[in-house]
Amino acid sequence: MKRRDFIASAAILSFLTPEAWAAKKKSSAQKASHKATGKSSKKGKSGKGKKSSGPVAHTAESPVTDRPPVGTSASRLPPVKAAEPPAEWTSYEITTTLELPRSEQRTRVWLPLPLNQDTLYQRTIGHQWQDNADSANLRRLPDGDLESYYCEWNAGTAPRLTLTTLVTTADRHFDITRRTVAPEREDILRRNLQASTQIPNDGLAHTLGERIVGRIKDPVAQAKSIYDWVVDNTVYNPDLPAGGSGDVRKQLESGQYGGRSADINGLFVALCRGIGIPARRVYGLRVAPSRLFRSLGVANESASRDQHCRAEFYIPGYGWIPVDPSDARRAIALEGLSDRDSKLTALKKILFGVWEMNWVAFNVGNDLTLPQASTRLPFFLLPRLETGDNGDTATLPFKIRARRVEI
Repeated sequence: MKRRDFIASAAILSFLTPEAWAAKKKSSAQKASHKATGKSSKKGKSGKGKKSSGPVAHTAESPVTDRPPVGTSASRLPPVKAAEPPAEWTSYEITTTLELPRSEQRTRVWLPLPLNQDTLYQRTIGHQWQDNADSANLRRLPDGDLESYYCEWNAGTAPRLTLTTLVTTADRHFDITRRTVAPEREDILRRNLQASTQIPNDGLAHTLGERIVGRIKDPVAQAKSIYDWVVDNTVYNPDLPAGGSGDVRKQLESGQYGGRSADINGLFVALCRGIGIPARRVYGLRVAPSRLFRSLGVANESASRDQHCRAEFYIPGYGWIPVDPSDARRAIALEGLSDRDSKLTALKKILFGVWEMNWVAFNVGNDLTLPQASTRLPFFLLPRLETGDNGDTATLPFKIRARRVEI
């Protein structure tokens, strides 16, 4: 490796915390120990050396959460360690403004808001708004932890709105040496195994997923093989609208894989669900520059077109694990990286298990009907506008400004 490539790769990998590097070393040591244990057990009389009945086939109907493969990360877990909140948090002020011309029809607007539940990587501090609406309030949907700001103007009004949200974030890391204390709710796991209008969990999704994982039994390794396949076989298209269409069914039927973030990360989700691993898309907004690559952050305080979808999958004992194969493809397309570039190799390793939180999560909802809306949405990533009583939609001219603040 050339010296400049080594230095570039090291600079990217320095994004990982020392704890993450220690975890990686510890994981390697555990794997070596397990291999040694496996060899000695074949010589004993305990029966552990007998041939197994073969790998368990997992599908959306028989998921990994029901029957974890014996001797894998879902059944052989490290000791329970209580989750510790991150030490470093960064706060952002996100301001959305819109001004519409006077309308002779009723006007309704929905703005997506950050997650309404606190997590170990994001906390919403509060909202402030100013508008001339005849009706305005916060609306919550239980599905997808979705919260929106809803405004309605009567006919003959020129709508005006300014919404400011204060949110704080911390970088998110997956640690294979630490497992969660409480499992996820069963209804949430089932929901993230089911098919949606855009994300299938059977047919081509199941067949392709099974072909990718092959004989791999460990669920984390299965998800990693799917992640690698998606990165290697998709194309990022920056000319599409923010997020893309998100329709994974069309990708599978055409064999043309790619698009933007909701398309590429949606493909990862579909393949995981197809082999019985709960997975979901997480919709949000970039709000700050990236320490990894310039193209993975906002260049200035304007974030009006920086909507971005990420993904995560669930493994028993570890909880939700973050990934972002779409950003690997985005860096290839916008940074001019080649498949053999050492910086790309380092980035691919980081984006499996790490979210750089210069991004704010909105919701995980799919197939939604917003309160008072007349049409159904496959997902809620962009502000929504409807005019008239029949629900005619129109382009919403909005501006989003995001800046770092001290609180």
